[in-house]
Amino acid sequence: MNQQRTKWTIDSFLLHVLSFLLLWEWLRPVEQLTGTNPIGFFVGFIAGSLLLAFLGVPRLVSAILKMIYILFCIQFIHYGSFGTMMNLFLSDVIQNTGLILKGQWTELSDSIRTLLFFSLLWITVYLIHYWLMIRSNILFFFFATIVFITVLDTFSPYSAQTAIIRSVLIGFVLMGILAFRRLTDSKTQSMMKLKWMVSVAVFVAGSTAIAFAAPKADPVWPNPVPFVKSLGGSGNTSTDETGGGGFRSDDSELGGPFLPSSEVVFTAEVEEEHYWKVDTRDEYTGKGWISSSPDEQPLTFRRRVPPSFFSFTEEVPSEERTSIVYNEEDYGYIPYPHGLERIEAASSYRYELNEGTDKITAINGDEQEVPASYSVQYKHPSFRAEELQNSSSEEAGASFQAIANRYTQLPENIPPQIRELALDITEEHETWFEKAKAIEAYFSSSGFTYEQVDVPVPSEDEDYVAQFLFDTRRGYCDNFSTSMAVMLRTIDIPARWVKGYTEGTYLETTESGNQLYQVTGENAHSWVEVFFPGIGWVPFEPTQGFTNAAVPELEATSQTPVNEETPTETPAETPEQPAVEEPTQAEEGLDEDSGEASEVNAESFLNTNWKAIAFLAGAALILAALCYRYRRKWLPFYYIFMFKQKKEDHHFPQAYLVLLAQLDRSGLKRKKGQTLSGYAKEIDTQFSSSTMSGLTAHYEQYLYRDRLPNGTWNHARNEWESLMKKTSS
Repeated sequence: MNQQRTKWTIDSFLLHVLSFLLLWEWLRPVEQLTGTNPIGFFVGFIAGSLLLAFLGVPRLVSAILKMIYILFCIQFIHYGSFGTMMNLFLSDVIQNTGLILKGQWTELSDSIRTLLFFSLLWITVYLIHYWLMIRSNILFFFFATIVFITVLDTFSPYSAQTAIIRSVLIGFVLMGILAFRRLTDSKTQSMMKLKWMVSVAVFVAGSTAIAFAAPKADPVWPNPVPFVKSLGGSGNTSTDETGGGGFRSDDSELGGPFLPSSEVVFTAEVEEEHYWKVDTRDEYTGKGWISSSPDEQPLTFRRRVPPSFFSFTEEVPSEERTSIVYNEEDYGYIPYPHGLERIEAASSYRYELNEGTDKITAINGDEQEVPASYSVQYKHPSFRAEELQNSSSEEAGASFQAIANRYTQLPENIPPQIRELALDITEEHETWFEKAKAIEAYFSSSGFTYEQVDVPVPSEDEDYVAQFLFDTRRGYCDNFSTSMAVMLRTIDIPARWVKGYTEGTYLETTESGNQLYQVTGENAHSWVEVFFPGIGWVPFEPTQGFTNAAVPELEATSQTPVNEETPTETPAETPEQPAVEEPTQAEEGLDEDSGEASEVNAESFLNTNWKAIAFLAGAALILAALCYRYRRKWLPFYYIFMFKQKKEDHHFPQAYLVLLAQLDRSGLKRKKGQTLSGYAKEIDTQFSSSTMSGLTAHYEQYLYRDRLPNGTWNHARNEWESLMKKTSS
């Protein structure tokens, strides 16, 4: 008896230790990503809980010991002394319970969050013990661990390379031990078990050694992060040295990985989506960007921006638009769209424009402070490709020379390969616009990869752009935009580097028809603006996966013959059509308009809500799969409910067949050629009763004599229901 106990304890001990190590992998990222400290309290709770389960401590005693440990940890972490905890903890529990009932999860106190996290670990440990000792199957938790770690490795700064290896090792050993336990009984000799476990350990260790020693091929699939985030319209460029709103505090040394910030900066109500500018840079240093005139005295204005704030000329076709900004955080600066004309806010506000960077800050009284909400009036440009192609430096005025000198600046030690590459890309193009579009398109067709984490910092003697173009060929928006701006400057085309935000994440359409977008630190972005004489500053978007609505497209010129694919212009004036008085025609026209409107509304609804529809469809699919997977659990109660209303004897045969099907689903299958009586005896042996034999006798009487005594179903109903319920357990 003692020997059996020892063998069982060894198996159980190994399973509990391995499950502790597997669960520990869930806690390792918590400390790095959330700053939770000290994490050792939670690791100790897991170890202690599994130890209590292994020792078989009664549940009540185990629960008391766990509660004492949790209260001690909360007191040590949050209250300092036991007396302080006694005075405050109970009131915290009552107050936070109200917040939970109201759904205000973000306002919970730290002590209650710690309590909830301990509760989650408690439930997890219980489930693991159930899977190990009752179900002898840890596959689901092992699979969930691998998915959890790989998702964090892909979408967060957490590096899970060794974590994945550890988890696979632990999981394989766990499944090997559990598989052996399922295949053997308690009488198996300990030596045989030892050989099995040693074999599993040698197999896993050998596989791991081969995996480490074997040569590794480069990844076949591209990094999915940029594509996934481009679907949501977010462009992450906040670095590990971020300033307010997801921006670097210093752009003079670019490069290296970055941590995206999910903090909401502002919410915007717009007539049409657009990028948001914050400031620009004009001087490239070889490592990053600085302003050539950082100490320039700012211009102060109240509402309308000064004339020196220049985006594009009045000759560019444009439409008056208005966007409303609702600030969530006060970062001091004013994000604004291209073509800004006017800022409307409370009368106490004035604004300062830095002419060197085009950055606008808000002043309230004597303090720098952005308004809680403000509106920006701007001109939305429609840049025409033909006019951009006709723009050239030969036709520019004298003022253009100052712009050209400033925005074609490059450091003296700029690598000549950059200019050679720019000339090679643009050698078949003549106009500035065609050359700019060629360089813009170069990054999406030449093997460049959008990467957020594995982005190196250039060495002391290495140029930032040259490293990206000729060495790594991977990076985020700062790499793409800086490289385009510098290449344009090497061929004497004025360009500047722009910082700001993408349009953000769409939330909803308001009653007024405007669109509501949420802009977070993850939407921080950089792009390029190119100066065209006679037109002004024109934005370009070289970063893979991003689209700026203001970027002009390369179109056919007026000399190009119009083919079937070239849209023709609509005449400016359309003659009025005579009114149609026939009621039948009017009704037909109304029907056509209604049909078109319904199609547009349906398409608009799908475009707006496709994420919610996909989520609901996925949830419904998962729910249906779960219902089918666990139908053995709930189908008995469904049939019991259905047969409650059926009192006639002729329903008994149908109920008996339902019982046979349920027994089959429960794993109590009837052997081929086995009689119903023999099968009934096996079922009665399984459930220690004679219920199945009695029901079978009634069914055989019906089957062979084609009749049932009166009241058979009423007498057999309770026994049938009892057996149906037993099959679900």
